[in-house]
This record gives sequence, C-alpha cells and structure tokens, in this order.
Amino acid sequence: MTVAISNGLTKPEVYETTQIQLTSPILHIGSEMQRLSPFEYVATPKFVYRPNAEVLARSLYKRGRLPDYLYAIQERQSIFPILEQVFGDDWFQARDEDGQPIFPKVTRSLCWTNHRRISDLRPMIRNGFSQLYIPGSSIKGAIRTAIAYHLLKHRDRYSVPPAVRVSEIEDKLRKTMGNLRQKAKFADDTLFMDELFTNFELLPALANYKQGPNTDFMRAIQVSDTAPLLEERLEQKGRPIAVNLPVVAEVMISSRFPDYQAKYRASLFVELVRNVKTQFTLSIDSEMLSWFRHRNGMKLPFQSVQDILNICQEFAQDQWDFEHDYWVALKDNPRAAGKDLNFSEVRRIYEPEICPFSLRLGWGSGMNGTTVGLLLDDQLRSQIRDTCGIKAPGFEAPKSRRTVTHSDGSIKYVPGWVKFKFLS
Repeated sequence: MTVAISNGLTKPEVYETTQIQLTSPILHIGSEMQRLSPFEYVATPKFVYRPNAEVLARSLYKRGRLPDYLYAIQERQSIFPILEQVFGDDWFQARDEDGQPIFPKVTRSLCWTNHRRISDLRPMIRNGFSQLYIPGSSIKGAIRTAIAYHLLKHRDRYSVPPAVRVSEIEDKLRKTMGNLRQKAKFADDTLFMDELFTNFELLPALANYKQGPNTDFMRAIQVSDTAPLLEERLEQKGRPIAVNLPVVAEVMISSRFPDYQAKYRASLFVELVRNVKTQFTLSIDSEMLSWFRHRNGMKLPFQSVQDILNICQEFAQDQWDFEHDYWVALKDNPRAAGKDLNFSEVRRIYEPEICPFSLRLGWGSGMNGTTVGLLLDDQLRSQIRDTCGIKAPGFEAPKSRRTVTHSDGSIKYVPGWVKFKFLS
C-alpha cells in the first residue's frame, strides 16, 4: 500500500507503531484558560463542580434568573447563592428540561484543599467532550526536549556540529545575555534546536524543500493524544483503588533560605489527576526517517521506539538525580509564614537511586524538564533564570519547587513524573 506526499511522489507505509501505557502518581497539563473565574466553578467541602455554562444559562433564563447570573459574571462573584435559590440544596444534581445535567459528573473533582477557600483555580486540559486527557503534542514536546538533551550530551557519538556543542552554546548565551529576555521564547531555536532538528537534506527527489518544518526529522514521529482519563475503580493487590481521579489540591510553591531551610512562597489551587492510567500510540515512519541527511554530518539518535524510550529514561534519570540532591539538602521548616513545610514524604519519593519513571510531563516539570539546562554551567543557568524569570541572585536554578498537598494537609506529592510501558 502507498500514500501520496505533497509533491506527487509516493512512498511505502513502513511504520513501527506501539501502544504505550502511561501511568503517573499525579499530573497536571494546563489548558488554554490559565485560571477559572469564580463563576466558572463551585467549591464545596467534598467536590469542586464545573457547570455546563450553556445548559446553566438556558435553565436560569427559563426561570427568570439569567440577569442575576450575568451580573455575577460581570462582578466576578460566586454563583453559589443563585444555585441554591433556584435549584435548592441538591443544585449539583439539577438537570434542564431535556434531562441534561447542569453539573456533569465528568467535570467534577474531589476537593483536597482541607477546607481552604479556593481562589484562582487552574484547570486541567479537557477534550471537546469535557474529558480530561493528555495531548499528544505535550508528550511529543517532552520527547523532543529529551532528544535534544541526548544529542548535546553525547555530541561525539552523533557527530554533533561544533557550532552547537554545549561549550559554544554557553559562549553565545554569555555574549547575548543582555538581549535574552526579549528573545527567550525562541532563543533555543537559533542557538541549537534548528541545527539539531531541521538542518537536513531529504532524498534527492525531495531536495527542493527549504529548511523548516518539512526538514524536521521529528516529522517521522507521530504521538497520539491519550485515551480520556476517565475515573474508575480497580483492584490492586486486593484493595480497591481509584484511577484517573480528578482532584483540586493546594500546590505549595517553596524555595529556600541561604542556610537551606525551606521558605514558603505561595499557594496555588490546581486541578490535577491522581493515579493516572491511560495509553497512547507512538509511531515511527521508518521510511520517512531514512530520507533525512544532516547537512553537517550529524547522525540521527534513534531508529526505533525503544531507542526513543531509552533517550527519555536517560533524561529522566538526570533530572531525578538533580531533584534528589535538592531535597536531601533542604531543611524542613515548621514555622514558614504559618505553613508547616515538612517534606519528608517528598524525600521518600526520591529515595531510589534508579529513577522509576520514564519522563516528566506538564506543569511542575520546571526549567530542568523543559530545557537542556542541566547540561549548562550552574552559574550560567542561574544567570538565565535571573534574566528571563524571577531573579534570585546567588541561588541555584531552579530555586523554587512545586509540591502537592494532600487533603489531610500534608505535603505528599510532586507532579509530572510519568512511566511508559509497552502494551504492543
């Protein structure tokens, strides 16, 4: 079987397609909407509800209360009083005249905030059916960073061009540091990413392509969105366990004082998924991959899905080692601005020497998970942070961390670590 490509040539379908199970203790992938306004959710001691806005507005219109709802929106007020007045104590079970739920169960999250008032709720990404999921673009983006890290770390093995080796990248960064803030979003493209990923010629018949997306060897990798993260109950070791459990939790942002005592900075309220278990498809178009010839002789770092997972694992291990050292050095602080910063559970997570995860995804993965920063000189990495982010002169980068608080008030989880397992 053959498929057509843009200039009329055909190519055989030569794919390695693998179903991969993705699991994670706790995860957050941000949505286009960074924060929800007070009228977009209702928090109770047990659950946080998000209404179907269209169904809710239609129901309130038929009951003559739409103006009150619109006023609450305008004033950024809670809609809870209106719901109680119109639908009664069981407002969360209300339906419209067609039987559609105003508060669908799929948009409900367990409340882990220990009775703290939720403000500036940060939602998890959802698909068109309001189901939680992980976009393939998020997974592929993290894989891309892992591949860049791998190429730069093993420069001799892959004949990485001298102009984009780590020492050269560091020199260019030092020389352009003054302008880095204005160009931060695309700085890595000109520094090394374009050379690593797009400076390729294709087969002679396709050589008329200009350098850009068409000459990016990551075209040969396809990553699907995951299956929806639907809450369900499973038995594990003889005990029931909830998987894909949506929760709204307090996320603690902390850093440290010069003596390594923990310092409280802020709290955020975030929608996360606990005990993630889903799957996605990762495919390599082997025929397409064979088209790519680097203009400066660099070798491609993978030929199989297993190669890619090995690259991800190596990147995860280096992040894991860095995080382990940070948390071992940090001292708990029971009196930090009214917070008990006890990170014993976090240190327990990082006890194993071998990283048990395959990659770090999404929110909380930080500077080290989204850049090749761990390959750079420590002082230079701090300068980049001070230039592009929140200044912390004299401290390592990153200085702060995000940890997730359990419903009992204890600091118990770190977000973003995921494990990949072959299913087929």
